[in-house]
Amino acid sequence: MASKFHQLLGCLSRRYLSSVFLAAILGLVVGCSVPPTRGPGTYSSGGGAPSSYGSQIATFSAVSWQALPGWREDDLSKAWPAWLRSCEVLRKKSGEINWRGVCAQANTLSARDTQGIRQYFESRFQVYEVRNSNNGSDTGLITGYYEPLMNGSLTRTNTFTVPLYAYPSAWKKSKPMPAPTRAQLLSSGVLNGSEIAWVQDPVAAAFMQVQGSGKIRLQDGRILRLGFAGTNDQPFQSFAQWLISRNALSKSQASMQGISEWAKRNPGQVDEMLNANPRFVFFKELPSDGGADVGPVGALGVPLTPERSIAVDLRSIPIGAPVFLATSKLSNGDWIQKLVMAQDTGNAIVGGVRADFYWGSGDAAAELAGHMKQNGKMWLLLPR
Repeated sequence: MASKFHQLLGCLSRRYLSSVFLAAILGLVVGCSVPPTRGPGTYSSGGGAPSSYGSQIATFSAVSWQALPGWREDDLSKAWPAWLRSCEVLRKKSGEINWRGVCAQANTLSARDTQGIRQYFESRFQVYEVRNSNNGSDTGLITGYYEPLMNGSLTRTNTFTVPLYAYPSAWKKSKPMPAPTRAQLLSSGVLNGSEIAWVQDPVAAAFMQVQGSGKIRLQDGRILRLGFAGTNDQPFQSFAQWLISRNALSKSQASMQGISEWAKRNPGQVDEMLNANPRFVFFKELPSDGGADVGPVGALGVPLTPERSIAVDLRSIPIGAPVFLATSKLSNGDWIQKLVMAQDTGNAIVGGVRADFYWGSGDAAAELAGHMKQNGKMWLLLPR
């Protein structure tokens, strides 16, 4: 997810908001946006890269590869599969940014040729420092998200008692306006018979709704992948803010982990907390994709790659583009300095210098994503 509470279907990723868990739960819609092609110097690949140009919310200045901290140390072979996935889509696009040439050449390189990959990027791409238009700053917020992975069952059991629901079939013909809130839906019986799967933890299920997608590991070992199918069109309200306003948690404690721990200590108040958010997300079963290691499909339409995919504001960064990201990982001071691909977007991802870093699936990824909220810098790579 982030966390990550994320025209919806046209360029929708897997989430009703695609994006960041932590920022979203603190109250922070997916829209189809255009690449940044107009401003001080209109970008048009094939005609020579301009020294600067701008988009709706960002400005871009050409810099050298030496300006990227950690560029020479990054193992680009780990980013290469994500770039090839971007190219699956970008090579078919037409527009002022011509990706076809660089993507055609990418198919000629070996994924193991780290030096060849580095030379490819340095010779075929221009690097642009990204700055926020509103204040000229080259620094912005970097958060993390993940894909939930939970144990579950296709039927209700003594262990798995929390349902995940499909979109109500009756609503496909006539959706009530306004639609019921979460509390009203769960008490009305309208959703009876719409259960897709059952899980154990109601808070984890709510976080999966916030993320808009996830995986369920069934008792026979199979992986059930669920994707976003719709909502009740109610506004999102933050669980964290509900807890903070009641002095149940401080702002620094109101992470995904902090909320989960509070719920374990206060089981009798969990439903009240969850009902503070009237929005309800429905799921649909997605085709099997080979197991738990394959990432969810992002806004670009390709599976995300752990630690090499990011969600961005499409008013700033073109979908699918390579981006060099520099930020600290967590409070331990470890640095993230690596090439990533802008393959997703989300309603909480707003700003020129703004990214949501995809960590992967499961508990370890959730732990990293839930604590990630710090400043960072971004450089956009575009074809020369």
